[in-house]
Order: sequence, then C-alpha cells, then structure tokens
Amino acid sequence: MTDKSKTLGEFIINNQGEFKYSSGELSRLINSIRLAGKVVNHEVNKAGLVDILGSAGDENVQGEDQQKLDVYANDVFINTLVKREIVCGIASEEEDDYISIIGNNKKNDNKYVVLMDPLDGSSNIDVNVSVGTIFSIYRRVTPEGSPVTLEDFLQPGNKQVAAGYIVYGTSTMLVYTTGHGVNGFTLLPAIGTYYLSHPNMKFPENGNIYSVNEGNYVHFPQGVKDYIKYCQKEEEDRPYTSRYIGSLVSDFHRNMIKGGIYIYPNTSQNPNGKLRLLYECNPMSFIAEQAGGSASNGFDRILDIQPNELHQRVPFFCGTKSMVEKAESFMKKYKSSPAV
Repeated sequence: MTDKSKTLGEFIINNQGEFKYSSGELSRLINSIRLAGKVVNHEVNKAGLVDILGSAGDENVQGEDQQKLDVYANDVFINTLVKREIVCGIASEEEDDYISIIGNNKKNDNKYVVLMDPLDGSSNIDVNVSVGTIFSIYRRVTPEGSPVTLEDFLQPGNKQVAAGYIVYGTSTMLVYTTGHGVNGFTLLPAIGTYYLSHPNMKFPENGNIYSVNEGNYVHFPQGVKDYIKYCQKEEEDRPYTSRYIGSLVSDFHRNMIKGGIYIYPNTSQNPNGKLRLLYECNPMSFIAEQAGGSASNGFDRILDIQPNELHQRVPFFCGTKSMVEKAESFMKKYKSSPAV
C-alpha cells in the first residue's frame, strides 16, 4: 500500500544510504532543486495575471527566442544552487557557457555539477499547457577544491548520479531517480510540501501511444516514416494513438504512466536532431531506463554517447522498451540514409 503521507524530505533522508558517496551533499542538492521548483511553480501559476508571458526579446545560445519565464526559471535555479553553496558548477540550456562556482575561501570543495533545462516547453505557457524543468547531476571528475572545467560537464549519461524533472501541470510533480528506481512526488500547494504519490514508477511492458510532431513528416528519415506507418496500420493491437503536447516533460510523463514512445528525430532541417543531449536527453534517458524503458538516437543507447560540446543535439527515441526497439528496427534498415 502506498504511503502517501511520506514527504519528499523524509524520503530523501530514508534513502540517503543508497548514494555511493553518502555525505548528505547530494541530499541537500535535491532539496535545493525541490525549493527552486516550488518558487518557479508559484510564478507559472500566475501566468496571465502578471507580466511574465511572451518573449524576453533575446535569443539563447541555440538561436531560440527566450521566453520571460525561461529567464526567470533559469535565474531561480542558478541563484538557489549558488547561494546554498552545494555545487561546484552549473550548466544550463539558457547559458552560453558553464558556470564555475568559487566559494568564500576562493576554492570549491563541493563534489557535484548540475546540468538543466530550467523551463522545458515554455512556448506553451501562453496557452496554459503543462511545462517542466529537467535536471541532471554528475559527480565532478576534476580534483575537489579546483575550479570546474568543461571535462566535468562532458560526461556520458551513464555517469549520472541523479536526474529528474518537475512537471507544472494540473498538479505539480517532482519525479527523480538516483539509480535505484523512479519515484514521483506531488506538491500540496496549501502547505508547500511534496508527498510521495507515485512510488516505483514503471513503463508498462506494452504501449499504444506514439508522440511525434507529424507536421515535420516530410522531413523525417525514411525509418521514422515507416515506423509511423506501422503505428497507424490497422492490426489486432493497432493503430496506436497519436498524442503530442510539444513539451518533452509532459509527453514523457504521460508515456511513462500509460505506455508509449516519444520521438524527436533528425530531419533535413536539423540533421543532428534538435533536443540537447546534456540537458534533455541524458536525464530523461536515465529516468526511462530506471523505469524499465529505453532511450536511443535510433541506433545507439543515449547514455553511452560521449558528449563533445555543451549544447550538443541528438535524435531522440524514448519510452516503452518494446516500442523503442521496434522503432530502431525500422531505422536500421536505412542506417546510411540521411533525412530527406
């Protein structure tokens, strides 16, 4: 029976022994993300009542328009992590470069770096569609006490010590893993506390939802086109249902609960894909695998990809394991064929 009276704070304390380097630092780090998420949730829920909607008038490093809430969420998470002095470095989708954090003693003895997408799907805010925050935590590889370097951030996803997301929707949920399963916590706004609502989350063994922006169909690789036709074919267990929100966190969250696959492939316009490996694909892949799902770039496991730049993009196939494997089987028929 689910113990829905257990708070996120209690859960973190009770499970701290699972961490390989149990010093309390990772627990405090997750607690800080919890706090920043509550602050952002409060602002998201005021959208439409205060001047927080629309474009901020700037572009991020990817050349995408920054929304006002992108900037706000980015500032909240960075300030929360910096002021609590629990990380040695931060990389954000909204920042050109990583941030090296130096303590009052002119060095930083903290062990962890955080990579994040502060507000995924922010263009949906104007129409009151669910958005989210994605975060990824690694143990630094450079010596403690020294400034972080690019090497600390360019680690493959299989080196993550924790990852999670916060979905700001009809209810606000924080879902995370430290490599020992996936658990979801729902915010009770009246008292500002997250309670364990979805313990040991798992992808169903079979799914019937496919999530892809079919408006880009003509630009997809042939393997993706063939897989979509497979999903639509009239068979005993098909056609599958098409569901696409346009917010990775929301689409992933639904598919993990109901069973489905999320696809954002490379296209003729974006030959390397569009989603960021470090801020979106790695953390979601870690969560997916811990929930019994799978994630790949259409050919190879996402978590085994060696990053070569902070804002690297990759194609993304993620969800119910059997569905991802079926999509990969279509992709591998055209492995040398580019998107057309």
